[in-house]
Amino acid sequence: MSGVTIDFPLILVILVGGSGLIWLLDALFLAPGRKKVIAELQEQYPNWDQEDNPQHKQFSARVQDSAAEPVLVEYARSFFPVLFVVFVLRSFIVEPFQIPSSSMVPTLQVGDYILVNKYTYGIRLPVTRTKVMALNEPQRGDVMVFFPPHMNDTYYIKRVIGLPGDKVTYRDKRVYVNGELVDRDEVAVAPGPDASYRLGLEALGEARFMMQVNDARRPINFSVVVKPGHYFMMGDNRDNSSDSRIWGQVPEKDIVGKAFAIWMHWDSFLSFPSFARVGYIE
Repeated sequence: MSGVTIDFPLILVILVGGSGLIWLLDALFLAPGRKKVIAELQEQYPNWDQEDNPQHKQFSARVQDSAAEPVLVEYARSFFPVLFVVFVLRSFIVEPFQIPSSSMVPTLQVGDYILVNKYTYGIRLPVTRTKVMALNEPQRGDVMVFFPPHMNDTYYIKRVIGLPGDKVTYRDKRVYVNGELVDRDEVAVAPGPDASYRLGLEALGEARFMMQVNDARRPINFSVVVKPGHYFMMGDNRDNSSDSRIWGQVPEKDIVGKAFAIWMHWDSFLSFPSFARVGYIE
């Protein structure tokens, strides 16, 4: 996943903190004064609550002139609860993402909208990404969202191939983990405009997933040992993916979460959203 450079978590923190602070300061220092003025006006206009009484309009006008809630405070009070709920959901529970590239084809298509579990790999603070509660660890075959080491402000999504200490080998477009060949059942050959793609069903860990290779691309063989606290990531579109083969291993501190479901597909604003691809991600 690339092309997302706006620091939305930081923006959301600022909005939540700012609106909450404005609401709090008003409640502590300004609202009591307004309430006092309103109480005095209620004594001055004893029939203020009777809508058919002339005092009601007079009272309302005086309140509007001398004790009205500032517009900024009104907006802060209205938006803070909504922003706070969004902040909690997005930061600690689940976050939506859009797939902008074809690196995870055929598992994920360009235009898929996915959901990412933010707590399965541990609870992290927004912005700083500091882990405050350890839960589960990534497993081979997981589809994971993270910040790659070469672009620390952009989300990427790939599949976990190697865990810390694993030896990952790629030979003739086949993956070996710790010397064992990852199982693959050849499924089909899909002709493309410039080449044909061989689709296969691979089994890695508990995951069973579709992947593809481009017969027109020559294999680039390598072997690497995953460093402690790091993960080796690869796209399911093996010959059209910028991943750990290019920019290196992903440190644990840069993990965002585990992708677990597709909830919508939308090619562009000129098309209609589709829900035909809704389902869990393998």
